[in-house]
This record gives sequence, C-alpha cells and structure tokens, in this order.
Amino acid sequence: MDKDKKINNAGATRFIRKEVTENPVSKEGFPHKRRSQPFTVEVAMPEKIQGRTASKSSTPHYSHVHPDANKPSPVLEAIQSAKEKDVHTRAPLHKSSNRMPHRPQHQLTRKVDDLRPIPSAGENIRIIPLGGVEEVGKNMTMIEYKDDIIVIDCGFGFTDGDTPGIDYILPNTKYLEERKDKIRAMIVTHGHLDHTGGIPYIMGRIGNPPIYTRNLTALMIKKRQSEFPTAPELVFKIVDKNEELTIGNLKVKFFGVTHSIPDTAGVCIRTPFGNIITPGDYKLAHENEIPEEDEEKTYSDLGKEKTLLLMTDSTNIENPGFSTPEKYVHRDLAEIVRTVKGRLIIAMFSSHISRIIKVVEACENVNKKVVIEGRSMKNNIEICKEAGIANFKKDTIIPAAEMHNYPPDRIVILSTGGQGEEFSALSRMTAKNYKNVQLTENDTVVLSASIIPGNEKAVQKLKDNLARHGIKILHYRTSEVFLHSTGHGNRGEIAWLHNKLKPKFFIPIHGNHYMLRLHAELAMSLGMAKDHIAVPDNGSVIEIENGEKLIVRKEKAPASPLMVDGFAVGDMQEVVLRDRQLLSEDGMFVIIASVNSQTGKLKKSPDIISRGFVYLRENQELLRQARNIIKKTIEDNTAGQHPINFDFIKDALTDNIARFLFQKTNKRPIVIPVILGV
Repeated sequence: MDKDKKINNAGATRFIRKEVTENPVSKEGFPHKRRSQPFTVEVAMPEKIQGRTASKSSTPHYSHVHPDANKPSPVLEAIQSAKEKDVHTRAPLHKSSNRMPHRPQHQLTRKVDDLRPIPSAGENIRIIPLGGVEEVGKNMTMIEYKDDIIVIDCGFGFTDGDTPGIDYILPNTKYLEERKDKIRAMIVTHGHLDHTGGIPYIMGRIGNPPIYTRNLTALMIKKRQSEFPTAPELVFKIVDKNEELTIGNLKVKFFGVTHSIPDTAGVCIRTPFGNIITPGDYKLAHENEIPEEDEEKTYSDLGKEKTLLLMTDSTNIENPGFSTPEKYVHRDLAEIVRTVKGRLIIAMFSSHISRIIKVVEACENVNKKVVIEGRSMKNNIEICKEAGIANFKKDTIIPAAEMHNYPPDRIVILSTGGQGEEFSALSRMTAKNYKNVQLTENDTVVLSASIIPGNEKAVQKLKDNLARHGIKILHYRTSEVFLHSTGHGNRGEIAWLHNKLKPKFFIPIHGNHYMLRLHAELAMSLGMAKDHIAVPDNGSVIEIENGEKLIVRKEKAPASPLMVDGFAVGDMQEVVLRDRQLLSEDGMFVIIASVNSQTGKLKKSPDIISRGFVYLRENQELLRQARNIIKKTIEDNTAGQHPINFDFIKDALTDNIARFLFQKTNKRPIVIPVILGV
C-alpha cells in the first residue's frame, strides 16, 4: 500500500510518494490506460503565490515565475515531476455509458532485449548483425573469432512515426562495449550515412578502434566528425583496392565494388575454414546484363577460393533483372546539359558524387557555369577535390551571386532537395524566399533521384510548387531518358554474385525482413540447403562450428535501438515516446489547484493550462464547467480525510476530468493534475 511520508522543511510541508508497484485501478473498477501514481507537493503558500496574486479570477494562468531566478517555481517542479512520473490518463468514456471504451495503446514495436548471458564463442566463428537486417539503413555487423572482433560499418537510421522528436536511430552496441578490448578494427565500406552516420556517437563507446577504409570515405568521415568537437579523435588506416593486410590475427582483403559513390570497398576476411565475404552495397557495371571485365575478374578471383560465408545486400531483391547502369544516366544528363534551352536546375542526392562530377564535366564541355546550392553538396565537392577524384577548371563553379553575369542558358544549378525536404535548397527556391535563386518559367528542373519510401507526398508537393512557376519538370519516372539509377544490384545481379562465389553458408543483410526472406529463397533456388542459411534479426547470434555447421543461438545480443535525442544518446524509454505520440494527437490538460491542508477546501479557482487540446479563449464555458468539476471532486473527496490522501484525490480528479472532456469534445488529452497543499 502506498504511504505518504511527511518531511518538515522551514515551515513548509512536502509529501513524497513511494513508487507504486501494482497496476493502478480507478474507483470505477477499470484499469487506467497507462498511469503511474501522481506526485504530490504540499508547500506553505503565502497570499502571493510565486510572484502573482492568488486571485479568485477564473482566467487561466500561463506563467509561474519564481521571484528567485536561481530556484525553480514549486508549481513548475510539480508539473515536471508529474510528467516524469507519467501522471495522466487517456481512457475516455463511451458517450452512452459511464464506462471507458477500450482503445489500444500505441504499439511502438520496440525490441525487448534478451537478458540471458551469451556464452563464449570458443573456437566458433560468431557473426552478429547489430543493425541493417530489420530495416534499410543503420547497417552494422560484427564478426568475432577467438580473441579478435572486426566491426563492419557503423550507420544510423532516420526516424519514423514511432519515434517522434528523435533525431537518429543507432545500432545497439552493448555487446561490443562489453568486449571492447577484443575489437581490432572498424571497417567502413563506403561514405553513405547509413554506413557511417553512427561513428561520432558510437566510436567512443566501443574503445575508438582504428577505422580501415578508402581515402574518400575517410575524408567524408573526418568532415562530419569535425562537427562533434567533444567526440574522440579518430584513427584512420587508409586501404587501397585489392590490398590485403593483417588485422589482429585475421587476414583481410579489400576489393573494389561498384556503387553510387566512389571508393566503395568489399571485404573478404580469411579464416581457417574459408573466406567470409561481404561486398557491402553493390551493383554490377554491365552491358546488356553482361558484367564488365573488371567485375568479372574481381568476383572470379574471389570465387576461386573457398567461400565459407557470404553476407550481401538485399535492398533490391524484389526488382527483376539487372539495374540500370550509371553510365546511361551520365550520358543522358550530359545530353540534357548540352541541349536544354534556358537555365537548368538538377536536383540529386549530395552523396551521388560520381553523378555530380559527370554533370560538372559535361558543363565544362559546353562552356557552361555551375552553381552549387546545398551545404552537403558543397561539402562533398570540396572533399572530392581534396581526394583528387574531381579536377574541375578553376572558373567552372561560380557562386550564386555571380549568376547575373551570364545568360540563363549558360547556367546549371546543382541542388539538393529532390526528396522535397522542407529546408532544402530546391524547396526554398519554390517558396520564393530564397535569396540566391528566383525561379522563372523559362527554367527546367531535373529530379535525378528516386523517391524514398515515405517521401511521396513531399515530392508531389515539390512538383506542384514547381509547376506553379510554369517550370518544365523532368522526372525519372516520366522521362524517356535515364535520369536516375539505383546504387544497389537487382535480383539478376544478386543471383550472378551467388553463382560466382558459391558460398557454403549465407546470411542476407541490408533490408527489411521480407527482403531477407526473398533473398534466402533466391539462394535456395540456386541450390543452397535451407539449413545453410540464417535469416537474422538485429542482435541474432549466429555461429559457424568447425566450418561445417551454421548455428543460430537462442540467446541474442542487445538490439533495442539507441536513439539520438538532441545531445542525449541512449535507449529512449518507451514511455517517453508514447507520451510524445499521445501529446501529438489530443494534447494535454494541466490542472493546478491550491488546497487548504486543514479543511480540504480550494484556496482559489484552479488554474488550467491546455496545449494542443482546445483554444481556451474560445472555450470559456468548457473551462467554467471543468473548474466546477475540479472543485466538487476535490472538496467531496477530501471531506473527512485527516490527513488528506492527495494520491486518492488526484486519481479521482483525473478520472472525472478525463471523462468530462471526452463527453464534451470527443478528445482524450493527457490530464496532469498538480495539487498544492497550503
């Protein structure tokens, strides 16, 4: 049973509640949707309460400022404590009864970590995908053999509707943190953020091992790391294509891979039982579905050796045949640059570095000037120059302020914003508030990017806004020429890779579970036994025993995602995310009532603060009725109580107000009662 503990402090009295372990049940007998017991504050209150007169006015107060700036107001403390202890209800009534209707809670699909200890791998090879196998993005895989751990990639994922307010989602690295002394290397296959974005947040947690990667990728990581001055200084080991070296007691070979960004590397880890190969994100450079000579040689050489395990990309497993070669996109964009009349604006991902370079070179060939709009694209071009993969003429790229010195048909603008991002350069151009570029009906816009799932509405809005300017729009889905190509191999390329490498065991990675299942089915159709394939979840512990048997352990590594929330990085509590979702739907309704501790009567009309629920100035009758219910509930329930059980009063107040608000508005705001005993 919950008991109040009274503490005297300079004439004031504070009631402090112990944690309640049972599921709270209202006096009507139904369980609250989700509520901890309320937090109770009882303080000696003078006639003037925290800098404002304790008037009888029914006007709600929105500001509670303590006279001493160094001490927070007890009212604010109470509200904050109530929020932290999750003091609210969302359970409304059926309009035709006095019972609350059932409404299911938000299912956040949060992973519950397996707390069983994971035994040592012993002589087995252990593989744990820490991210990237239940989603597209957040890629991170660990390979452990005896005393050595090698980590491949360290990406982040973007948020969705289940994680409001979160900036990024990271792989859970607890398994690595507990074994940081065994980590010999972080290998990064290429410079995209779904493979590098987690580095500033995670490297310090896992002992800051050296990063093995290609030169361009290292420069991109360094540039982003400079934005995190408190993060540890990174140690880089630059590797070349086809270089082989020893990391710990393992030999590792790197090989070149075709992707949408230069300097992409695949990884081959040599073990006593055969090679573990992952090309990372890849596609094949081909002509009419016949791979080019370099591709043929690279994978044929790897296939001559024993491939113990293949781990490979599943992103485009649903797409039949071979992907469109990037060279076709380069050719057609160059033709558009040459033939278009008027000013040309090309929007693309800033990470499509090869495409950006080819467009700039095409502009040089026809004596056109290039303007770069978008910070990330500007940064990547500077990095390419530093890496020596972009050698433009000095006067090819000009600042936007100099565009007026040239006729419009000699200007090509390379811009970010092909996904309709709100604050991207192209979106600001369409809003007519972008000082550098003002759109005209003589402009042509090329959207050289596929639509990321979930961005369909934003891209449609972008196209609508462009059309309002009378602009001609070329989009990869409607154009007869090639304006975009994926960086991931289609089903035909994936099957070709399996046939070349002939792996003994296989783990599909990089994709949602459905994609991984399709990839596993493809491997079986090519002759691989079902028990030689493991379709993992994040945190699955997979082992190869004596090079002969593939085992998926019952134990799992911690896999609940880490979340970047402002400056905080950690496992965001589910209650916090659910609160944010509930607040986004029906808002909150805060009640602040001062009660005479001796008589149980209200000292003044209760204050009401509403956010995201209703506009109070237009709902004075609702507030008047709510205050009457508050007064009646408090005074009826305090009658005969000595001392007053504030937790019981708050339960009753929350129930009655939630029921009343639902009956009047059909909305269910979070109700937060704060009672000040005076």
